[in-house]
Amino acid sequence: MDIQELKELLRRGGIVGAGGAGFPTYAKLDQRAQVILMNCAECEPLLKLHRQLLERYAEEILETLDEIARTVGAGEIVIGIKKEYKATCKAVDKHIEAFPGMRIQLLESAYPMGDEIVLIYEALGKVIRPGGLPIEEGVVVLNVETVYNIYRAMKQQPVTDKLVSVVGEVEHPVTVRVPLGALLEDVVCHAGEITVKDPVFLVGGPMMGNPAREGAVVTKTTNAVIVLDRSHSLVRRKDRNAAIDLKRAASACCQCETCTSLCPRHALGHPIEPHRFMRSAANADFQDMGVFLNTMFCSSCGLCESFSCPQGLSPRSLIADYKAGLRRAGVKPPGAAGSGVQAGREYRRVPEKRLAARLGLSKYDVEAPLQPDSCWQERQLIHKVRIPLSQHIGAPSVPCVEKGQQVKAGDCIAMPSEGLSVAIHASIDGIVREVNDSYITISRR
Repeated sequence: MDIQELKELLRRGGIVGAGGAGFPTYAKLDQRAQVILMNCAECEPLLKLHRQLLERYAEEILETLDEIARTVGAGEIVIGIKKEYKATCKAVDKHIEAFPGMRIQLLESAYPMGDEIVLIYEALGKVIRPGGLPIEEGVVVLNVETVYNIYRAMKQQPVTDKLVSVVGEVEHPVTVRVPLGALLEDVVCHAGEITVKDPVFLVGGPMMGNPAREGAVVTKTTNAVIVLDRSHSLVRRKDRNAAIDLKRAASACCQCETCTSLCPRHALGHPIEPHRFMRSAANADFQDMGVFLNTMFCSSCGLCESFSCPQGLSPRSLIADYKAGLRRAGVKPPGAAGSGVQAGREYRRVPEKRLAARLGLSKYDVEAPLQPDSCWQERQLIHKVRIPLSQHIGAPSVPCVEKGQQVKAGDCIAMPSEGLSVAIHASIDGIVREVNDSYITISRR
């Protein structure tokens, strides 16, 4: 197929980045691409689904990468994978010789290795300019589950489900495939009993994830549910008050600059300096607005507040507040030139095991085996789904079903909007119970 046919297939198949912000994948495909880079770095501690998926479906995923590269005209395919994922590397090695121009790039177990900008530098030696896109350097980055979803789309299977790792304070940590729109409570049931009395569900990784709201559901970007006791230090840190954070910064920030020294984006020459932001924000000093505008280059990895700061302050959270305010005001990221890769950058990497220990998560770093796709019990346990119409960057999808309509899993229930958008499909067989501007509810009975 040609590139436009592939783009349309992905748009109508509902393919978006399976993690992160959910950028529609069809919009990444570009004939400027020289390298297709597959991300198998599991950006955060405790996440395991990408290495598990690649190990199980190595041949199918490599075939799909090859098809994508030939379609866009890319001459090289690189698989970025942490060297500790030995079983996954072995599975890839078994098939990779059949694909000329494809190679593995082994990566260190450091956080945030799965960050797109960091990964591109580590795997390819290319530096993406501040605020720039990978395609400017001829690179398209896709994670493992996204590539697997493209493989299924080529077999006429749209995105109807999501792999989710359930870990933490549960009886049997596990990675399961569940329908989109499933309640998180129903997903956690697949891991057996919860082992604490007052549990909190963190959605996503421990660094960038957040406590789930009541009634939260699985979306196309839900990678993990981490079950912790409400008293856990990580949960207490995420239950924050911005005004108190500012007062603590004003009273305790000693300007040691450790947050900036260990900032992964700063180490690549991006103009983000958390210590300067903390000084200006805490003292309401707006003489240099560049300090605040440059927060838009922050990746929100969270190292500054969860690992670097000796005072336990919250630069990442305060930066996120300011970024959100700037966006609401319609402010765009400023034009900025990078200052070059910092000397000694390789000595400032944060080992993932040390990070997990600092977060109090080491005891949860256990196997969470991927259940076989032939085991469909997880679908049968879930009788009702509430499928959001906005699970991706861009415009929400437009419903094309009505209340009372009978649908089957895989039926299109919302069409792509004009502009950047993708279709959404029913995740279970059932009857449409509700349709509104935010979601579509389907139940089996």
